[in-house]
Amino acid sequence: MSTVTGHITEIAPRSGTAFLLGKGERLTVIDPCGEQVADLLAFNRVDLDEVISSGRTLDYASRLFLTIGDPLYSNRSNVMLRIVEDTVGRHDFLLTPCSRDTFRIIYGDPSPHQGCFGNLASALAPFGIAPDRVPVAFNCFMNVAIDSTTGVLRVEPPLSRGGDHLTFLAEMDLVIGLTACAAPQSNNGSFKPIRYSIDTSKWCYT
Repeated sequence: MSTVTGHITEIAPRSGTAFLLGKGERLTVIDPCGEQVADLLAFNRVDLDEVISSGRTLDYASRLFLTIGDPLYSNRSNVMLRIVEDTVGRHDFLLTPCSRDTFRIIYGDPSPHQGCFGNLASALAPFGIAPDRVPVAFNCFMNVAIDSTTGVLRVEPPLSRGGDHLTFLAEMDLVIGLTACAAPQSNNGSFKPIRYSIDTSKWCYT
């Protein structure tokens, strides 16, 4: 396992943030406590209509579970990020960020939390990104099982343990949204922080 480099920033439980990531820089998402999901979004910094795409990425990969070497594509079929380190090996790119409606519909919560969708929308607003532009996120460490016969989805506890991490190489200048997921089911019933670091040394992936 590689050593995480760069200044480490912590995202509080059930909250989110947004920041710039330059082409050639590496973003490492860290699960410090274990069994905690982080929703990740990416937008082209110079054209916010270009955004990370679950559909394009999974179509081109021809599989659901992405790991080292796999690119994450935009809605315009350009590579935005590439996974270069992964100590877990199980992540999700199917399910949308949890929201007030998630907690109302799935959990029956009469006073729902704004969820990852609300946290991402708030964090991305200063960059000029409106809520309706928030797509399906790449859900770091999320463990979604799929029944091969019925297609039923089950959200299982993440396989990540304390200190596990996932590192992405930026293939273009990006605006990144990142959360410490707010959904109980995704995080085995508890809410924990997520940490991240940015390595500004310029890297090439081979």
